[in-house]
Amino acid sequence: MTVNEIQDEIIGEFSELTDWMDRYAYIIDLGNTLPEFPESEKTPQNLIEGCQSRVWIAASRNADGGIRFQADSDAMIVKGIVSLLLKVLDNRTPDEILDCDLYFIDRIGLSSHLSPTRSNGLVAMVKQIRNYARAFKTLDAAK
Repeated sequence: MTVNEIQDEIIGEFSELTDWMDRYAYIIDLGNTLPEFPESEKTPQNLIEGCQSRVWIAASRNADGGIRFQADSDAMIVKGIVSLLLKVLDNRTPDEILDCDLYFIDRIGLSSHLSPTRSNGLVAMVKQIRNYARAFKTLDAAK
């Protein structure tokens, strides 16, 4: 599936949940589906600056050129939010990550239902994921 197809799928899933309490519960459930994040990766290098909660995102390259992300947070809602981001961006090429418009965030109403500090954290998570993509793209260009 393309980035936009996955975003549209997420929008469809959220459109079935009309109450924000149900949406928050769904986001928390998504966070619980994240694979276990190794304690060894909970380093200052992987810690996202600008988040109220502690959020870690680590990235590695797979054989076909995609970037694999691992993430964790000490807050259930935030863990679910990062899970949504990874659902869209995990295993994508640097160009796919850098070129995509993450429109699902606004269309599901997430931006308007987060506190200012959580919104800042979301922006910081997206920024870090894009920074990883830029770094891998730079490495590719140097080869």
